[in-house]
Amino acid sequence: MAIKIAMLVVFFGMMIGVGLYCRKNATDVNGFVLGGRSVGPWLTAFAYGTSYFSAVIFVGYAGQFGWKFGIASTWIGVGNAVLGSLLAWMVLGRRTRVMTQHLDSKTMPDFFGIRFGSNMLKIVASIIVFIFLIPYTASLYNGLSRLFGMAFNIDYSVCILVMAILTGIYVIAGGYMATAINDFIQGIIMIVGIVAVISAVINSNGGFMEAYKSLAEVQDATVSTTPGTFASFLGPAPFDLICVVILTSLGTWGLPQMVQKFYAIKNEKSIETGTIVSTVFAVIVAGGCYFLGGFGRLYDIDVATQGFDAIIPAMVEKLSPFLISVVVILVLSASMSTLSSLVLASSSTLTLDLIKGNIAKNMNEKKQVLTMRFFIVIFIAISAVIALVQYKSSVTFIAQLMGISWGALAGAFLAPFIYSLYWKGVTKIAVIVNFIFGCGTMIANMLVKSSFPTWLQSPINCGAFVMLAGLIIVPIVSLITPKLKKEKVDEIFSCYED
Repeated sequence: MAIKIAMLVVFFGMMIGVGLYCRKNATDVNGFVLGGRSVGPWLTAFAYGTSYFSAVIFVGYAGQFGWKFGIASTWIGVGNAVLGSLLAWMVLGRRTRVMTQHLDSKTMPDFFGIRFGSNMLKIVASIIVFIFLIPYTASLYNGLSRLFGMAFNIDYSVCILVMAILTGIYVIAGGYMATAINDFIQGIIMIVGIVAVISAVINSNGGFMEAYKSLAEVQDATVSTTPGTFASFLGPAPFDLICVVILTSLGTWGLPQMVQKFYAIKNEKSIETGTIVSTVFAVIVAGGCYFLGGFGRLYDIDVATQGFDAIIPAMVEKLSPFLISVVVILVLSASMSTLSSLVLASSSTLTLDLIKGNIAKNMNEKKQVLTMRFFIVIFIAISAVIALVQYKSSVTFIAQLMGISWGALAGAFLAPFIYSLYWKGVTKIAVIVNFIFGCGTMIANMLVKSSFPTWLQSPINCGAFVMLAGLIIVPIVSLITPKLKKEKVDEIFSCYED
């Protein structure tokens, strides 16, 4: 216990120290939200990766999909690395950096508002961001509580309080630069931790070949009658596996807290380095998490009563105290980095896109930064309360909370954002239609799930569907609705000619 507490104290001390150190970079809006658009490739790449992979991935998704798909769940990590990191940086990185700087937009809703000359569009997008980031943020606490309860035997509410306060301190103090530096530190911890934990878990099962052989012998007639299905190439449910890959990989292309990392990177050359670093990080962390989760069925767990979120804690609870400490700090790092990214994205959106110029007509730089700091506190508090209520009432699993959030946000934003960067013909009405379709479908899935076809009742599958459907809806609606003025669009796209 002394080892665990000492490691946590050092970790917390570093996080707060970085936040206080970065106060000088958070005195104006550009510095607080984007780090002055001067963040280097390594910090940006790690900020992207640690915002991507949280306790939702390590505890929720790795446990649930490792149990469902077996070793084939590793494909989710591969998809996250190739589609969610490599291609995301290649397709979105440069164009996002160049156009957002040209338009002087600081958030995704602000981008839509300026790109289409519509304040209404900006307001609607900001409301969508705030509403649907809450369930994702609430899910972060839940995954962490399982491990803290196992390692320290402390009340769940204490875990929430500690994580919320510490994250709030360094984000409020240092803004984006503090989160980027802390993300780098937390990313290093995640890489070292996942490699150490995988090695320990595999060795505790007799090595890789022995563990793989044991997994091949597992039978579950409720899933599949095929022998060795959990050790097979695509697992027992290839279609569901593909939907998970699409949601967790392509979804990042439309998430405000992810895309905003490209706004802040120093220059175009940094994107090349960031692409490589981000992809390698995803291979190790995401690939490692899902690979580890694939061996979950080797452990005696009753998922019907304990839930999928108990699988990963059960796999690590018999490791050495030092390794358990590493796991706790690994997941704490993943959760705090994602939480900081989410609350910063939400508070900046509400302040700059909803309040400034609409509710408060005259807001100077100082008031804007102060308001963002206030909303960071509010956002953390709301998500913490939801996490407590969800835990005590057992409303849903971590993965389902995340699926609803990712599906609605990416379903609404992904297609309009990509087309807006590449195609002059996108119309304002097409964007509005896609906002309604993406959010409306996910809300309907949550409220009247039984009315959907069987293959769409899962929020995971539904989220993947609305993202792909948006790629068809936006161009079709754009072709039959009024276009923006040619002069305006040409001026916007002139930034790519430099």
